[in-house]
Amino acid sequence: MDGPDGERNGERSDTREERSDGDSFPADSSSNRDSDATDRRPNPGARARADRDETVTIEDDGIVRWLLETDDWTVTVGRDIATCLAIVAVISLLLFGISGVWPAFVAVESGSMEPNIAQGDLVFIADDDRFVGNGAVAGTGIVTFQSGQATDHEKFATSGDVIVFLPNGDPTETPTIHRAHFWVEEGENWIETEADPGFTNGATCNEIVSCPAPHDGFITKGDANPGYDQLPRSGADTTVVSADWVTGKAMTRVPWIGGITLAVGSVRSLTGVGSIAVLAGAGVLALVLFAMAAGERDP
Repeated sequence: MDGPDGERNGERSDTREERSDGDSFPADSSSNRDSDATDRRPNPGARARADRDETVTIEDDGIVRWLLETDDWTVTVGRDIATCLAIVAVISLLLFGISGVWPAFVAVESGSMEPNIAQGDLVFIADDDRFVGNGAVAGTGIVTFQSGQATDHEKFATSGDVIVFLPNGDPTETPTIHRAHFWVEEGENWIETEADPGFTNGATCNEIVSCPAPHDGFITKGDANPGYDQLPRSGADTTVVSADWVTGKAMTRVPWIGGITLAVGSVRSLTGVGSIAVLAGAGVLALVLFAMAAGERDP
């Protein structure tokens, strides 16, 4: 119907249409809002799955993965110990490959080589046919003090090689680590031909059991000692050191660390058990102390 009422009705109709157009939303807007809200809400199932992923169990993951990933403190400690032992084994094999002797380290028990090698030092040794210097005695790979002076070959701040040997070739004796001073031939009166009078304490060949030399070998001496080892009641108290008695030559030292080895040896001698048993006992004690500390930290 035309007229004023029709116009007002038309205006109101237009207004409603404009409001409807202004407030209109896409047909799927409500579903999108619901979807966004759903995405924002935590999903209990997802949280449960995450918890299951973080908790490793033998039943779900197998014993290998459980041992590698569990947070159980006893397994963690055992895993750390196993890792340390594996690292030690790898390093030991590497050192054996480099040095050619086993063990590749010796602990120094006395101060006979001071100040160049001190008591409690851990010394890395190598087979005498490795890292051979100029002027080595034929067939040995060892440079003596006398030869080292001529060729400028030094070890531990003095001419010549420092060797590890068994006194008198006795395998039950503690090895000695001293410097090789010179080489003698069987039957040689080395007191007169080679020896430095300052290191013989005035002794003559007739007063020394190992002179003339009973066999080919080295005359040795500790850097801190006043006389040769081959003199009576001096140094290692050994006869001429045969090349067959040499177990290695010193290459470098680590200060103080050898004291640990000496401590283990002392416990072994007092208790009568082997080194492995001593180390195992120390490991068990460490685990017990760790468990006690962990228990005190738990609420």
